[in-house]
Amino acid sequence: MDTGIRYIDDIDCKGKRILMRVDFNVPLDEGGNITDDTRIRSVLPTINCALDQGAMVVLASHLGRPKGKIVPEMSLAPVAKRLGRLIEKSVPLAPDCVGEETKKMISDMLPGHVLLLENLRFHPEEEENDEEFGKQLAEPFDIYVNDAFATAHRAHASNVAVTKNVKIHCAGLLMKKELTYFKNAMDRPARPLVAIIGGKKVSDKIGILKSLCDNVDKLIIGGAMSVTFFKALGYEIGNSYAEDDAMETCLEVIDLAREKNLKFYLPIDFVAAEEFSASAETKVVPYQEIPTTWLALDIGPATVTLFSEVLHNAKTIIWNGPMGVFEMDAFSRGTFDMVKHVANSYALTIVGGGDTDVAVHRAGEFAKMSYISTGGGAFLEILEGKELPGITALK
Repeated sequence: MDTGIRYIDDIDCKGKRILMRVDFNVPLDEGGNITDDTRIRSVLPTINCALDQGAMVVLASHLGRPKGKIVPEMSLAPVAKRLGRLIEKSVPLAPDCVGEETKKMISDMLPGHVLLLENLRFHPEEEENDEEFGKQLAEPFDIYVNDAFATAHRAHASNVAVTKNVKIHCAGLLMKKELTYFKNAMDRPARPLVAIIGGKKVSDKIGILKSLCDNVDKLIIGGAMSVTFFKALGYEIGNSYAEDDAMETCLEVIDLAREKNLKFYLPIDFVAAEEFSASAETKVVPYQEIPTTWLALDIGPATVTLFSEVLHNAKTIIWNGPMGVFEMDAFSRGTFDMVKHVANSYALTIVGGGDTDVAVHRAGEFAKMSYISTGGGAFLEILEGKELPGITALK
């Protein structure tokens, strides 16, 4: 995975005005307070790299989905406040991301100053990758830095159009870290390479499953998507969720795994429930014995044992997607047990996707993972081998 891009630590930033695209799309509670600042902390090395060189740093991000309108609840004001505490500097919030008032604030900056622009997505032109909007964003700057891996799979004005209008553009240290780990995992992995793919929909991951069959030594399928595989194989799945239009794909993946001599694993038991409810009656059943009116909502204990044996000799593990409805306590054990087995393996472990990330944090095993990607969609697309527009634009 030769990225062909430069990084901020290769660039002379002294006295330069830098536009840095970051991902500050942090979760907020009903009172507008940040509940998890991991995304802010993850770009601090890049911000500090620029500040240490005497640059003026202007940060641009989106928050939520305001759909091109000004939504006060999606203002980046709480982020400016939290960032200021983390870097021990005042971080003013510009009234907009473009416009005369914002340009004046940028021109008045001195070396070592930091400014945060207001939500990019308050303008519909951002998601339209509008050329003129990209030009307005770029106008005051000497250098553009993209450190928002999580949005690199989107062709938006702040990561594509803007690059055509700033002479020097490069990636940040978080982007460098993400791409380095993916390179190690996909281009030259220590083997055996094991992929664990969970979640609900096979249709979301068709390309990834087929791509992984060319790359990995073992493929584990869990979560609700495994039920679609069983239905495709002709088994009774009761009232469990399954994608009828993805069953042909499931059979193609199974055939491809066989053709590539790939070790392919599905659950051997499930935690089933009478209804989709945290208080429903549950029981553990073999995959062949899901009752006709029940739902399979988590992998069972025998499956956890099997999957842990599959991981025993792994040298590289890639994981995306939970093993069950882990938000409900009764159906969380499969996912949390797998988190522990992955975290305590001797392998290089790369975890990605919002739900998997949340599960790792809840299980208290965050520190034991080699790397937790900040990207959900970007993680999946890079696994599939796709070019990411935000990275291509930096070449």
